[in-house]
Amino acid sequence: MLRILICLLFPTILFGQDSKNIEFLDQWSADSLMVNSLGMRYNECWGFVHNSKEYAIAASTEGTHFFQIDDNGKFQDVAFVKGNFASPSVVHRDFKTYQNYIYGVCDEGISSLQIIDVSNLPNSVSLVVNDSVTIARAHNIFIDTVSALMYACTVSGSSGGTLLSPSSMRVYSLADPLNPSLIYTGPNDIPEVHDAYVRNNIAYLNCGFDGLRVYDFTNPTAPIFLQNMDIYQEQGYNHQGWLSPDGLKYVFADETNGKKLKYCEVQNNELTIQSYFGTNFEENSVPHNIVLSNRFAYVAYYNEGLRIYDLSQLPPREVAHFDTHPEEEGPFTMRGAWGIYPELPSGRIIVSDRKNGLFLFDFQEVIHSARNGRELIVFSNPMEQGSPIQFRIRDSRVDTFEYRIVDMAGRVVIMESVVKQNYEVTSPILAVGAYTIEVSYENYLGDTIKLQEKIIIY
Repeated sequence: MLRILICLLFPTILFGQDSKNIEFLDQWSADSLMVNSLGMRYNECWGFVHNSKEYAIAASTEGTHFFQIDDNGKFQDVAFVKGNFASPSVVHRDFKTYQNYIYGVCDEGISSLQIIDVSNLPNSVSLVVNDSVTIARAHNIFIDTVSALMYACTVSGSSGGTLLSPSSMRVYSLADPLNPSLIYTGPNDIPEVHDAYVRNNIAYLNCGFDGLRVYDFTNPTAPIFLQNMDIYQEQGYNHQGWLSPDGLKYVFADETNGKKLKYCEVQNNELTIQSYFGTNFEENSVPHNIVLSNRFAYVAYYNEGLRIYDLSQLPPREVAHFDTHPEEEGPFTMRGAWGIYPELPSGRIIVSDRKNGLFLFDFQEVIHSARNGRELIVFSNPMEQGSPIQFRIRDSRVDTFEYRIVDMAGRVVIMESVVKQNYEVTSPILAVGAYTIEVSYENYLGDTIKLQEKIIIY
């Protein structure tokens, strides 16, 4: 719960963070790691579950760091695997999960495909494959776990310690998880595929300045071209995108100063842009990586930090944020939030920041998903005695308010001020009966707004 004493929660570099509707849980960084001239040590992050325990991965200039996330929402350092190429010049690693393995690549130096066995966590991990011949560099990878296919984007092999010419993308069979087998190379008419998202053999390919393409990889040796979105509004460098679990929404980002995010509807595997949205785009802010739930877009937004948007309305409206990079930067820098992983069963969110390391947050997705058409949304109502009282102001622009809970005799039984969020979860000890929640706040015009709703406790 974020209240007025929020500053006490940030024990390290987290001073004066701009935040709303986000609970900060933990942050990790290591000053001993190699650093480049801009002060950057970190890049990608990832998450996974092993034996019902949640884990986080952080990528650095030196390699891959593993953390168990304990029941109190804290990072516990459990393992490290040094990269085949470890250098201050490393700015990009990428990871995906398949079975009990983490697959990792790097896009600098003569690096490698590293396959890391995590079956012995939390005690240890084992580097079981370190192949710099098949993959010496790759910008990103995506693994279709159902089809057991790994898509390596902008990928180069090596021979005799010499880097070979890159391919836009290569697809490998993981029928033998420790021996990826090449089955496709292409598309051959473009220089790069920067990133990919694949489900049910439909691949959404982010192709940089060549836009966005869609292919059917049902036959992975001969994919079928479905769509080419090479010209669109707010176009820049087509960087990355994500498909919602229900398959109806796709959001992608152009990694270009001031370009908005694009919300697409998906019908018959074809994308149609329906809306444009974003944060501080008029100030040349840059979105980076995106993950979708059915209701929300979770975005690592470089200098703007973690941003969460509600996709149930168009244009999508920002409902939560946390600035992982409070340092003042110029308009054309990309030094903040890099990676994001919001798919842990607990709902906790992992975010990596290029300068400030690995972050862990909590976002009450259930609270922000509730709706009933009222300006003050209370749920569940009626509620059993002892259950938390949960309510939210529908106007997502609200970030400070006061509330009272009043009994039928007019007695105020609780009164609080809330900052940096537009919702509350409280657990007062109340007798069975009827009460009224009274909320007041100033809207964006400076007018005082008062709302109230009755609640029943049984």
